[in-house]
Amino acid sequence: MCEEQTVSLVDVLEEDEELEEEASAVLAGSDSDHCSYPQGYVKRQALYACSTCTPPGGEAAGVCLACSYKCHEGHDLFELYTKRNFRCDCGNGKFSGLQCKLHPDKDEVNSLNKYSHNFFGVYCTCRRPYPDPDDQVEDEMIQCVVCEDWLHGRHLGCVVPDCVETLEMICESCMNKHLFLWTYAPHLGVPSPAAQTKEEKGEPSEPSGSKKEEQQEDDAVEPRCKRSREEAEPSCRLKELQEAGPKRDQSGAVFWPSGWRSKLCSCSTCQEQLGASGISFLLDESDTVLAYENRGKSNELRQPGHDPLMSALDNLNRVQQLEIIHGYNDMKTELKDFLQTFAAEGKVVTPDDIRQFFERQSRKRRRPDSGPFFCS
Repeated sequence: MCEEQTVSLVDVLEEDEELEEEASAVLAGSDSDHCSYPQGYVKRQALYACSTCTPPGGEAAGVCLACSYKCHEGHDLFELYTKRNFRCDCGNGKFSGLQCKLHPDKDEVNSLNKYSHNFFGVYCTCRRPYPDPDDQVEDEMIQCVVCEDWLHGRHLGCVVPDCVETLEMICESCMNKHLFLWTYAPHLGVPSPAAQTKEEKGEPSEPSGSKKEEQQEDDAVEPRCKRSREEAEPSCRLKELQEAGPKRDQSGAVFWPSGWRSKLCSCSTCQEQLGASGISFLLDESDTVLAYENRGKSNELRQPGHDPLMSALDNLNRVQQLEIIHGYNDMKTELKDFLQTFAAEGKVVTPDDIRQFFERQSRKRRRPDSGPFFCS
């Protein structure tokens, strides 16, 4: 008998299902069949830039998910993840000789779109591609919620905290561009490791500081919904924080925990300031990438109730489960290799590509010489 680690096939599939949900969340939040142009400047959507149609040196342009499939199949595309308040450019005046197949009637330009070096396939302050064939250092890329550029963790100028996937990050450049955000950082931001060490040792983060001052700070960052009920004439919380202290070194990126946006001051003066700075979206919790991904995951959720397929698989005997797990793992390996060829060539994987892959897998499993797996 071969000794295999005991594992339920249901456990294997459920683990992979979580990974698939995370991977598909970005795409599931966008429409893969219809050009998003008629929707105007979409609050948040998956975007691509086509190097074939708009090469470096030309004008930057972005296309929606559906157009990346239908109008730019076989082209060299840069995946931009998601961008906010963007209208699909496919086939407009920036594209010479290309007409959008899904919605050809477009304005020459979308004047409110914002572009960056990301649209030419380079990212971070180092302006390098991702993945970078010349960079052998393993490092995660983290998106700034203001400029939406992707930065290497080692180029943020700070220590990347744990559980970064649940946090939002504002890069140092954007913090310095909007200096008032530094006032919020010591109160709402994730503490730096140095500050956390002081707290663990019982040392004050600043030379002065009393419980009364701490209570004032806590009161100053109450959620807007609570403040609106309690205050007929709300004062400016940003001004209160400026007076309360403490201060924080104005260097490096700042990470922010879930819910921090709801604690920003929303008085008329602050709303005007945020609007004039072009970052009024910070008052909107639904603007976050996490909220977008959660909407995508919700679109993918099955109907409530126990999955009869999973139930049937769990009732298979041990040998049958091992046979299926073996075949399932082989298929995952082949699928990974298949997808890596697209990543290496900078191509977008279309539904037809996936369909053809599984058709080949099906034919392979129907061959007379492809016998079952046995444990001996």
